[in-house]
Amino acid sequence: MKDVLTDKVSANGNLPKHIAIIMDGNGRWARLKNLPRAAGHKEGINSVREIVRVCGEIGVSHLTLYTFSSENWSRPKTEVSAIMKLLLSTIKKEIRNLDDNNVKLSTIGNLKELPSETQKNILDGVKKTKSNTGLNLILALSYGSRQELIRAIKRILTRVKESNLVIDNIDETLLNAELYTADIPDPDLIIRTGGEYRLSNFLLWQSAYSELLISETFWPDFRESDLLNSIADYQNRQRRFGQTADQVKL
Repeated sequence: MKDVLTDKVSANGNLPKHIAIIMDGNGRWARLKNLPRAAGHKEGINSVREIVRVCGEIGVSHLTLYTFSSENWSRPKTEVSAIMKLLLSTIKKEIRNLDDNNVKLSTIGNLKELPSETQKNILDGVKKTKSNTGLNLILALSYGSRQELIRAIKRILTRVKESNLVIDNIDETLLNAELYTADIPDPDLIIRTGGEYRLSNFLLWQSAYSELLISETFWPDFRESDLLNSIADYQNRQRRFGQTADQVKL
C-alpha cells in the first residue's frame, strides 16, 4: 500500500519543494505509555530518520524540522538536559548516514545558546555535508520566529545608521535577506503533529502562504504513510496566493 501511495504522490508532479514540520506530541506519547518524557523524544528520532529518508527518496528539496524552540529553554532543566544529550548523540550517529545519502545538513536559530560540544558537532556535520546535492535537512535549533525578525530588523537598522541603506529601499526582499532562511525557499507545506492548531513561533514570516496541515498523530508515531498522506492532501489543494480560483485555472 505504501508503494502505491508513494508512486501516486511522485507521479502527481506537484511535490512540495519545502516541507516544514512542527514535531509535537513526544511528551503526550510517552505519558500515554507510562514512560518518561525523554522516551518520547528518543522514539521521535526514529520518525525523523524515516521522514528524512522518504523526503530524499521522493525528491523533496528542503525539509525543516522544528527541533528545539527558543521557548523550550523554559522547560524543566532535566528535560532540557536530556534533549541536549539526545541531540548530541543523534548528530554523532547520523552524520555519516546523512552524508552517504547525499543529504545536506543546515541549521536556523541561535546555535550559540546550545552547549559547546553540541554546537561543535552540529557545525562539523554542516561542514561535512555542505557539498551534498540531495535533500537539504534544516534543523531549527534554539529558534524563534519573533526573535529572528527582531534580529533582522536590528541588522537593517544598523545599515541605515551607517548610511549604507535608505529607508525607502527597505522591502520584502531586503528583509528576507536578513533572515536565517535567506537562502531557503518559503515552506510550501507546514505539518504539525499532535493535533494542536498553532504555529508556536515557527516561521511566521515565511509561512504567509504555506499550506497548513494538522495531524492528530503524535510525532513518535508519525511515519512514512502519514507523510505521504499529508503530501497527497497538499497535492489536492489549489494554491491561489491572493488570486481567485478562476484566475489560477487560466
